[in-house]
Amino acid sequence: MIDALPATGVPAEQVLTELRELRAADLPTHGGRLFAYVYDPAVDGLDGLAHAAYAISAHVNGLDPTAFPSLLAMENALVGAAARLLGGDGATVGSVTGGGTESLLLAVKAARDSRPEVTAPRLVVPSTAHAAFAKAAHYLRVALDVVPVGPDLRADPAATAAAIRPETVLVAASAPSYAHGVVDPVPEIAAVCVERDVRCHVDACFGGWVLPYLRRLGADLPAFDFAVPGVTSISVDLHKYAYAPKGVSVLLHRDEALRLPQYFAYAGWPGYTMVNPVISSTRSGGPIAAALAVLRHLGDAGYLALAEQTRSAVRALADAVEATDGVRLFAPPETTVVCLASDGVDLFVLADELAARGWHTQPQMAYADLPPTIHLTVTAAVGATVAEFAPALADAVAATRARGPVQLPPPLLAAAATLTPEQVDPELIAGLAATLGLADGALGPMAAVNTLLNAAPPALREALLAGFLSLLQRPGR
Repeated sequence: MIDALPATGVPAEQVLTELRELRAADLPTHGGRLFAYVYDPAVDGLDGLAHAAYAISAHVNGLDPTAFPSLLAMENALVGAAARLLGGDGATVGSVTGGGTESLLLAVKAARDSRPEVTAPRLVVPSTAHAAFAKAAHYLRVALDVVPVGPDLRADPAATAAAIRPETVLVAASAPSYAHGVVDPVPEIAAVCVERDVRCHVDACFGGWVLPYLRRLGADLPAFDFAVPGVTSISVDLHKYAYAPKGVSVLLHRDEALRLPQYFAYAGWPGYTMVNPVISSTRSGGPIAAALAVLRHLGDAGYLALAEQTRSAVRALADAVEATDGVRLFAPPETTVVCLASDGVDLFVLADELAARGWHTQPQMAYADLPPTIHLTVTAAVGATVAEFAPALADAVAATRARGPVQLPPPLLAAAATLTPEQVDPELIAGLAATLGLADGALGPMAAVNTLLNAAPPALREALLAGFLSLLQRPGR
């Protein structure tokens, strides 16, 4: 256990050595072998530039832009760049947030607070919408209406229209959906929103900075930005395909009147009047300065080149999946995601076998009538390693066949079938962790864990994962 506050100070170099030792246990954030969580352009010198820019503004506080006009200028520059990329005009405004979830929370808040007369507001999303919408609905006490997608995994405009009620304050679409990487039919959904006089948010957190470049490279993708009538807000994460450090996102609104309900202001106390455009009050200028440095250094031509590298890597990965007996493409690889399904092998064992060969993927559980899948987020860095993936995949599939599927002990299967979320407590979680070899927080092969979670209903899955995370997040562990 780390002593964060020792009795006497620790020399600086020793502290840095300790941090480097801790980092050695992490998955590799560079090298093109991690298909989730991080976005690596493999551009020499970019990390150093971002770190230097971060340091320049690390102690600048975004609480009061009149005290720190440098940060106001940087935020306006980032918002302006995002607006130009995503079809905005002179009326488009926005805010820089700490991440995609915050951007989506604020989009829902702005929509909710724009309709104060609605006492029971509702949010309509496709079943493939990011889970952050459910988090926003939960935090903001907005009812969530989830609409099944069509067989093409895209939002269904007719079903969306049918789900809209007088209490609906916002309808959302994805560009693209995170799980499968397909773009919803935004023009059709936005047209429904215009007809019903309801706001339409496009969640482009994942793809908003790369889809415009893919379209310029010839990708057949539908319009999704402010060029589409009826789109009222768009979110785009700069720490994804703009390749800025974590965490910087932008929430855009078509005009200032649409943004105003996003703000929180309070003068009913004896201190300073609080006014915030985003959730946080105090914010470090470090991530914002780093993002601006990265955008200016790469430029439009740089992003176009990175998109081309990413597109080529997606094609090569998709070809590898199609050439390998035992797996298949689950969704068309039209953006920056390769999503594969089983054609006779245990996907959770396969994920472990790939990890053992240095390829770290993201297993996705079954949902409704959708089977389990493996998700690969593809970045420009994958271009340098993609030729090695096909033989590794074939070898991993062969090893998966040899191992066979996971066979859970009958008591665990019975627990997945009969437990309720209310029965999940720390003692039960500790017992499960010990049974699955996770008692010390060691995250080794995960096939058995993922098989158990896949067998559990979503509500139980949520409770089990929350309990396990709570088990890990204890200083005395």
